[in-house]
Amino acid sequence: MSSIEFANPEYFYLLLLLAPIIVWYILKDKNAHASIQVSTVKSFNAAPKTYKYYLRHALILFRVLAIAFIVIALARPQSSNKFQDTITEGIDIVMSLDISSSMLARDFEPDRLEAAKDVATQFITGRPEDKIGLVIFSGESFTQCPLTTDHAVLINLFKDIHSGMIEDGTAIGLGLANAVNRLKDSEAKSRVVILLTDGDNNRGEIAPLTAAELAKSFGIRVYTIGIGTRGTAPYPVQTAFGISMKNLPVKFDESVLKEIAEMTGGQYFRATDNNKLKAIYAEIDKLEKSKIEVKQYSTKSEEFLIFAMLAALFLLLEIALRNSILRNIP
Repeated sequence: MSSIEFANPEYFYLLLLLAPIIVWYILKDKNAHASIQVSTVKSFNAAPKTYKYYLRHALILFRVLAIAFIVIALARPQSSNKFQDTITEGIDIVMSLDISSSMLARDFEPDRLEAAKDVATQFITGRPEDKIGLVIFSGESFTQCPLTTDHAVLINLFKDIHSGMIEDGTAIGLGLANAVNRLKDSEAKSRVVILLTDGDNNRGEIAPLTAAELAKSFGIRVYTIGIGTRGTAPYPVQTAFGISMKNLPVKFDESVLKEIAEMTGGQYFRATDNNKLKAIYAEIDKLEKSKIEVKQYSTKSEEFLIFAMLAALFLLLEIALRNSILRNIP
């Protein structure tokens, strides 16, 4: 990347000298012409104008340009070529997302699952240096997307997620164990699981705390998010007359989610609305920052010669014209 810098920019103050020179020329020009009284100027207006008429202000113009280019040359313009090396220590993150039927509750807009997908997508967009993967779970668990830096593909896969893709239920242990399995062979300096759920573990062969022990043994931090308002929430319920909303109590085992986070060196968060969920992801984003080292190199070349040559050119032009075609006769 090339740019122009000036080693002695203080010399630009000399350009202020041009103002009195121009004012002096304007005042001098007004009083430099003889005057006579005539009855009419029609014949003068019709007279042809020679090239000298159009060049009459060339001398002051050349002088001003010469001074300006001399000042620029004194300021020592330099071209600077900058190079940058970036060293990134990315963080590998697997998002483990509950897609059970309870995630369709409408205490979030438009529902818990869509709110979680939207906020997670924003989180992914803000971390271009990291490898991120996606695991989903309900009654069972599978990997929707392995660790990747192709975040466009990951975001598209997020859009395809919907409740009912796999058997219903809440297998938190399986969801966490699957995420750990995706991270255990990673060579990243920091490995993180973000586990989001709204229910108690009621399915799967692996208990949540067993999966947490597994994460701890591999040095993987787990941030747990319990999603759901306090009290009751409207759930869509199938009836003989179609889907109707029914307020049901919101409850899940917060103590297990807290213990998972504490055991692995992470944190537990409770999201009770869309704004709180956004704030949680923003907090995790601050806690897990990629390390980026930037080294800059630059080379500079003196560029004053072209301006000095232009100043000499305009100075010679002024001298040449003043002593030839624009010469004053005493």
